[in-house]
Amino acid sequence: MDLSQRQVHLWLTDPLAIGDAGLLAAYAGLLTAGEQARRARYRFERDRHTFLVTRALVRTVLSRYCDVRPAAWRFVDNEYGRPAIAEPVVRPPPSSNLCFNLSHTDGLIACAVAWDREIGVDVERVGDRATLAIAEDFFAEPEVAALRKLAEPERIQQFHAIWTLKESYIKARGMGLAIPLDQFSFDLDRGPQPIIEIDSRLDDSADTWQFERQRPTSDHHLALAIRRQGEPDLSVAKRHTVPLAGDSEPSWLRSPQASVAPEVD
Repeated sequence: MDLSQRQVHLWLTDPLAIGDAGLLAAYAGLLTAGEQARRARYRFERDRHTFLVTRALVRTVLSRYCDVRPAAWRFVDNEYGRPAIAEPVVRPPPSSNLCFNLSHTDGLIACAVAWDREIGVDVERVGDRATLAIAEDFFAEPEVAALRKLAEPERIQQFHAIWTLKESYIKARGMGLAIPLDQFSFDLDRGPQPIIEIDSRLDDSADTWQFERQRPTSDHHLALAIRRQGEPDLSVAKRHTVPLAGDSEPSWLRSPQASVAPEVD
């Protein structure tokens, strides 16, 4: 599958909709012994199932771009737990690295793929958490102030929008919660795209980042962080897939709440 240097492909799947025994057995056959052991350590079957589908998704998605069998991929975590490709080394012209990032929540898994750049994706299911109290503990003051101005229904949606954006950024940086969440903030009111402001202590430039917000379902928020390299915004294309069973565009991707991002060619 073609993926240009100025594209990010976003693959989505609903793990709860995948229950075919033969398909799940095929997924299990793709896992390494280490991944099988990690899966077995989950206490609840629902979590074991999500782990299995997540690993099958990343393996089959990566194999769309390279002549590599899904079972042949090997991964390594950095010191903060972010996975990356260890083997095989994929460097097609013009000598780039295939990069990916994963996120999952109840009812949705996302895998973002790009060539040779930092990317981060986060998905969250909307819940009824004490959003303002959490924000006051973890968010930057401008974000908290913006949330305080909103009525509760809108505040819940805004909270999840900010939360997914923050998670996408720290995942793209590859450092997770080692980056304090109150040392950068998002403004959602100054244009169609989120604007990030970064404390100088993080040694990063806000101008190099592109952020995308999507509502893949009425129950989920999704955010994507993309490191630009002195170039205009990249295009983002998405598709729903069932690993090893083909692609589709189910009704929830065509709902009024869904993003209008173009389909992957």
